[in-house]
Amino acid sequence: MKIGMELGSFPCPLEEQLSLMKKYGFETCFCGSIDQNLDTTMKLCEKYGIEVENYHAPFSHINDIWLDIPEGEGMLQELLDSIDNCAKYGVPTLVVHLSSGDKPPRMNDLGFSRFDKLMAYAKEKGVTIAYENQRKLANLAYVFEQYDEAGFCWDTGHEACFAYGRQFMPLFADKLAALHIHDNHCVHNGDDHMIPYDACIDFDRVTSQIADSNFDKSLMLELIAKKTPHYIEMGADAFYKKAAEVAKKLADEVESKKTLK
Repeated sequence: MKIGMELGSFPCPLEEQLSLMKKYGFETCFCGSIDQNLDTTMKLCEKYGIEVENYHAPFSHINDIWLDIPEGEGMLQELLDSIDNCAKYGVPTLVVHLSSGDKPPRMNDLGFSRFDKLMAYAKEKGVTIAYENQRKLANLAYVFEQYDEAGFCWDTGHEACFAYGRQFMPLFADKLAALHIHDNHCVHNGDDHMIPYDACIDFDRVTSQIADSNFDKSLMLELIAKKTPHYIEMGADAFYKKAAEVAKKLADEVESKKTLK
């Protein structure tokens, strides 16, 4: 099982990040889908032999997609532009949020019609949309019932700090298309994006649930070093070294558990 990591996990130049990722055995990554420097990013990833496994779509105003306002159409256009970039650069999967916050707008026909357009365009371009778990179950359940081709992006940190104990893999493992693996203290809204085993998430359960699925892509970390001062004090080299060691441990556990199925 390959290991991967989000670009931008540590605040240092992109080429330094990629050099350290390569040094410590990362083979894949993901990044934002409409960054103005995307062309440069893709060229640097190619230079260091790091495959971009998926893009993450913008989500800063994702709740607008449910509202009858111009910004709702603007949000849809950002997602459509993201699909265009997937097609342009040969990135097969786009991770998308459905809403944000504890009290997002209610799901409605206008929002459904926009997601209909999104899914139709993704199918036309040969891109898989992987919907990420945030706080709400109903919107995920809706898209997976409505769109056979929709994938699931399992975010372990969001599950632990947003979902009040709810587990998503028993429901959606057959849809698994991407992973966001990170740790936190399992406190509501404490989305710390820490290195696994540094906080409270049960990663024995995490690796078991991945192993029980048919997932065949990377063990992908989604870390934000600046949220944990100790990581910044470590420095970039030590941070990427530790992240790689943990990612390899998790990936090895998944593979070992698969053999026991």
